Amino acid sequence: MTSRQDLLRRTLPRAPLEWWQKQDAFLKDDVLALLLALSAFVPTLSTIGGQIGDLPERPASALSVALVLAQTLPLAARRRWPAGCLAVVAGAFAAYQALGFATTMASWGLYLALYSAGAHQVRFRRHLAGVVSAGYGVLALALDRLGSPQTIADYLAFYLTVAAFHLVGSTVRTRRAGEAQRRRLAAEVAAAAERARIAGELHDVVTHHVTAMVIQADAAQFLLTTAPDKAGEGLAAVSDTGRRALTELRHLLGVLEATGRSASAEAPADRAPTLGRLADLVEQARRSGQPVEFDEHGERQTQPVDVELAAYRVVQEALTNAMKHAPGRPTQVAVRYGAQHIDIKVTTDGPTALPPATPAAREPHPAGGRGLAGLRARARTVDGELKAGPRPDGGFEVHATLPSKPAWE
Repeated sequence: MTSRQDLLRRTLPRAPLEWWQKQDAFLKDDVLALLLALSAFVPTLSTIGGQIGDLPERPASALSVALVLAQTLPLAARRRWPAGCLAVVAGAFAAYQALGFATTMASWGLYLALYSAGAHQVRFRRHLAGVVSAGYGVLALALDRLGSPQTIADYLAFYLTVAAFHLVGSTVRTRRAGEAQRRRLAAEVAAAAERARIAGELHDVVTHHVTAMVIQADAAQFLLTTAPDKAGEGLAAVSDTGRRALTELRHLLGVLEATGRSASAEAPADRAPTLGRLADLVEQARRSGQPVEFDEHGERQTQPVDVELAAYRVVQEALTNAMKHAPGRPTQVAVRYGAQHIDIKVTTDGPTALPPATPAAREPHPAGGRGLAGLRARARTVDGELKAGPRPDGGFEVHATLPSKPAWE
């Protein structure tokens, strides 16, 4: 019973506060203006207000009531029309002081209006500050002509006080603008990073399959005239590769549309880009006519998704480049699982460049492609390293070193 009472005691006071925080800002301004107007007619709160001039006090009248309301009720529009709110409130305050009415809390309307002008006014901010300063100078001269005992120091002190409220509002506005700018830049950077990630995922998923399909289709076209009985096998390989590409594309686009997360994060185990599916990549390359040797050493352990995906993409991109830029060249895929690192090497034998007459020679060299650049960035995100370039004795090598972080750790 005691615990329930304690829970209610902690919860009930928060409910009105949470409700108030959820309300519209304009409604809050309406309530503020109304409360300040009502407070101005509470005698015990009259000494809290501000006053300048110290003229002989006049008794309250309908005019004083109107000026009190003019100093408070316009605050309901302090965010929507800060300059207009300040003009009405300041004018009413000046008339109230010049007529010598008794001090009330309504004078706080001037401070709030100055703060609101500094915090919410967008255009003509400097002009507004100049007009208010000039208006205050006119009020000071008028009060002096009316017999005010205030000195120049008194007028200056009051001016600095009201200017401080405007300065606080301006500071708040500057900070809000800076924060909004930072949020906008952060959103732009995040959007650019997301676009790059999506482009990388699409490149990795599509390029490998499309390259294999092109090579398989070229081979089948050649076999139609030389060995028609074997052309069916090539066409079947094209069909199978196309289905794989469509399956991965549908899954990737579905995940990106639904969550924006990496496709590997929710891919089913039978088609997730993992270390266990490297043999599938090798087999697909072989079916495309690329002679590939696959060698694994060490004990393979389940790694975090980002590490598994990085390793898979390294082999996938390297085999894609081998099929594009060195078709028919012997290729070796070596994966070594260590306690601290996973070492991946994909090497292609032969010259680093193909003869000009070969169609693949007109493709960009793999060292400068989008794929390898993306792989380097992907490797860095998992604290790994990727190097790619021609071999001294001919051919091309892609070498990646990725940290071994078993998923159970």
